[in-house]
Amino acid sequence: MIVPAMDQPAAIDAPLDAEPPAPPPRRIAYRHRLPTRLWHWVNALTVFVMLMSGLMIFNAHPHLYWGQKSTFADPWVSMDAQGDRGLTKVGGLVFDTTGVLGRSKVDGVWQTRGFPAWLTLPAQRNLAVGRNWHLFFAWVFALNGLVYLVTGLAGRRLLRDAVPTKDDLKHIGKDIVDHARLKFPKGREAARYQVLQRLAYSAMVFIVLPLIVLTGLTMSPGLNAAFPFMLDLFGGRQSARTIHFLCMVLIVGFILIHVVMVILAGPINQLRGMITGKFAIEEEAP
Repeated sequence: MIVPAMDQPAAIDAPLDAEPPAPPPRRIAYRHRLPTRLWHWVNALTVFVMLMSGLMIFNAHPHLYWGQKSTFADPWVSMDAQGDRGLTKVGGLVFDTTGVLGRSKVDGVWQTRGFPAWLTLPAQRNLAVGRNWHLFFAWVFALNGLVYLVTGLAGRRLLRDAVPTKDDLKHIGKDIVDHARLKFPKGREAARYQVLQRLAYSAMVFIVLPLIVLTGLTMSPGLNAAFPFMLDLFGGRQSARTIHFLCMVLIVGFILIHVVMVILAGPINQLRGMITGKFAIEEEAP
């Protein structure tokens, strides 16, 4: 006779009172040197002031042109108003930007102006004050950048940290996919710049920032008399002004992407690294 088997307790993978898995180990690394941190925060202040004061200067004539023989009748970019509507022209395209560009409110009163008051320094129309702010901080910006560039190149730190290597460029496809998936590096890789970061920083440090300084100098009549070749280099003062404006747009885009990435990657850790130099690295699970 077959005896039926007794019911056995069901097998489980782990005890009910098992502790949750321990978090990955973390270690503190020294990521940013003091000169880098100082350069970063001085730049943050100067760019903020220069952007707002530069928009005040732009509002004095909110139009952009190309070429030595450009005419004021045919701007490439224009922020103006027709009646009570703010209109922004870019090439052959025209956009209604009422309330933001071309026509906006100041203290509850509608005004025709390129950029709104909350984006300019000072908020009220004052070209002289705007130029004073802009020119003072432009020299701070240029000198700060020059010191950073010379010290970074002298110690080869800038080339080591910011310029992508051939091996970095081989992994650019993976880095694009990782950024799209918001997948951030772990372990030792988290303490170094990835290839997209290196390309962005290199473009800023070696192309955009020098270009915005040189075009700014080209717009100065006094410097034109001393260095007339700069007008030929940039295709005239109006073209230099347009290039200057486009560099500003690139810098703003870079800053916005940078801030978003800092927030997504962990703002407390990222800010601590840029304030104290100490950066927490989460080790990859074995």
